Amino acid sequence: MAGIPAKAVFAQEFPTRPIKLVIPQGPGSGADATGRQLGEFLARHLHGAVVVDNKPGANGILASSSVAKERPDGYTVFLTSVSIASFNQHLYKKVPYDALNDFTYIAPVADASFMVIASKRSGIGNWADFVDRARREPGKLTFASGGLGNSTHLYMEKIARDLKLDLRHIPYKGSGPALLSVVSGETDLMCVTTVTALPQYEAGTVLALAQSGERRASRMSGIPLIKELAPGMPALPGWYALVGPAGMPPDVVGKLALAVSAFLDDEQNKKKLNEQFLFPIPGSSEQIKLRATQESKIWGDLIKTLNITLD
Repeated sequence: MAGIPAKAVFAQEFPTRPIKLVIPQGPGSGADATGRQLGEFLARHLHGAVVVDNKPGANGILASSSVAKERPDGYTVFLTSVSIASFNQHLYKKVPYDALNDFTYIAPVADASFMVIASKRSGIGNWADFVDRARREPGKLTFASGGLGNSTHLYMEKIARDLKLDLRHIPYKGSGPALLSVVSGETDLMCVTTVTALPQYEAGTVLALAQSGERRASRMSGIPLIKELAPGMPALPGWYALVGPAGMPPDVVGKLALAVSAFLDDEQNKKKLNEQFLFPIPGSSEQIKLRATQESKIWGDLIKTLNITLD
């Protein structure tokens, strides 16, 4: 192989040993299901082993910190998300990594759909009712979240701020208890992942007012998009992306990115993702890093306005 650059040889041979895919949540979580599906495909596509390493804790900070310290050789990669890449550095007093500069952004994976739901006991019948009630009775309508600074909190605050509504936030310890508070009528509203709210919606125990994202989910084609109801408001769904430590060789990044692209093009994978209300995001490493950067500014400004600080 005389005359062939060492990096090119490395990329051609990569991987020669198992790749560790770090997941920032525990087994059985949404991130875990998505990560394992991706890992199984990458193993077949790259003709090597991919080992999933679950590292839950501190809203992804533990997993992020460990990956940032790894060698940037492509053998440790990480399924990051909008909350890890664009929320944490603004929420927490001390974050031991730079979400934008301590990682190599490899490829976008998928957008996660959210729903705005209302309690059947709230008297709200549709989106227009919600907005009208909130404007007529400022501070009276309540919304539940899975906790302070959680995506279920910040997404609803974003909606309220953009529409100039005064809503009262009621935080719970997790999205499950928060959702049950809407079912029982203890709270009026919630912005929650579609996959979490769907059983209650299909059982008729909550009313769906709107869904996030760029297009309507096929199972909920009758529910309008937030951006249809509030023109000018960004869709801003949650998202997942594959990253690694900063400084990964471009050829290895390219090989992994092509594998992720093949994963997203596969019809069976698309079907499985859609069943979890995840929508593939075709795109480049540069595009997903730009998105993380832009959304860091959006969420950072909101978090500063709300004066949220977490230990």
